Amino acid sequence: MARASRDTRLENRSNRLKLKLGTRFYVTISAGLSLVYRRPGKGGSGSWSCRVKNTLGNDRMIRIGSADDHQDADGQTVFTYSQAQERCRLLAKESLTASTGKPTTFQEAADRYLVWYEIHRRAFRETQTTVNAHILPYWGNKLIIEISTPEIRRWHEKLAATPARKRSSQFSLKIEHREKPTTHDEKRARKSTANRILTVYKAILNKAFQDDLVSDDTAWRRIKPFEHADEPVIRFLTVAECALLVNSCPPHFRSLVKAALFTGCRYGELVRLLVKEVNLDTQMVYISPESKNGKGRHIPLHREGLDFFRSCTQGKTGEDHVFLRSDGKPWGKNHQVRLLKTACAQAKIEPGISFHELRHTYASTLAQLGTDLLTISKLLGHADTRITARHYAHLCDNTLKTAVAKLPGFGHQPDAKISWI
Repeated sequence: MARASRDTRLENRSNRLKLKLGTRFYVTISAGLSLVYRRPGKGGSGSWSCRVKNTLGNDRMIRIGSADDHQDADGQTVFTYSQAQERCRLLAKESLTASTGKPTTFQEAADRYLVWYEIHRRAFRETQTTVNAHILPYWGNKLIIEISTPEIRRWHEKLAATPARKRSSQFSLKIEHREKPTTHDEKRARKSTANRILTVYKAILNKAFQDDLVSDDTAWRRIKPFEHADEPVIRFLTVAECALLVNSCPPHFRSLVKAALFTGCRYGELVRLLVKEVNLDTQMVYISPESKNGKGRHIPLHREGLDFFRSCTQGKTGEDHVFLRSDGKPWGKNHQVRLLKTACAQAKIEPGISFHELRHTYASTLAQLGTDLLTISKLLGHADTRITARHYAHLCDNTLKTAVAKLPGFGHQPDAKISWI
């Protein structure tokens, strides 16, 4: 730790409170670097800032935080005299790094991160949309070294309180929002969304930290996601509801729905599926590494599923898509949304489901049949069983059912007309 510069006026709170209101006091730490204390005009706690003079001779003020005039220092938002000096030296070092031409604004860090992400990760478009829609409008022009923990926390909380955005045309400049969340589940969902955005936000800053564009990651490392916001609320259909839904779909869409129920595949995986990836001899469907986690997997088919895929691939060549729209063109992003909504209405499935909940139905049905979590995890293509356990562990645990079945009847006589399973 560097030796602190002495100044009896500022070293303790008692002396600082005797200083003239509305005045700034400067302490030279090193050449071109000064610590600044400002005594507010209306009293109260003062504030620390750092004045840095660059190679061109221009001064730049960087806020450090509040002084410990009326509350104990925490080294995060409230600083003692010595802590403020250490923070000032750190900010000066980062400011010098910025002057060499390296990315220093959040916008520059985000651009750098997205270039890396497109090469090394999946879901680039979704991540780019999140950055452009929810992060850059607020943080784009801010310097990373000036980002503070309280500011990030306020932004994160505001995300959770803001209603969800409505889907709009890519050419529309107007942003519209849905109704303000009122129910517990709606509020939980907004917190969950805020957590996902925070994950991307912190990933951008962590990449900047790893690339040595900033020397301290404390400001955002202190921010924690909302607790219990990502608890899964799994919706899945019964066998009877599945039959009603399938019969309510138009023929070209019906095949896609059946395929999801027979394989548990995601919408994107099914619409990319080629005939050559369906092996009728081994009775398996191969999902290519273009899937969400970047790993391929083989999904076995049962008798009905094998018969279904045989009919879907009949007369087609290896490079043909297994599933096409009624006009013979491949399925695209969100083409399934309105069709599924209409089918749910006709089948009287309320509330309606999303296509992804067909995947939940596949996995939940397996779980209820006693399939272990590891097997379900492999069939779904999850990275590990933790994700699977979050969603389906309660359905796999037959121990609870076995234990409850041993309870006495407590004098109750079951209705003979009801068939108990």
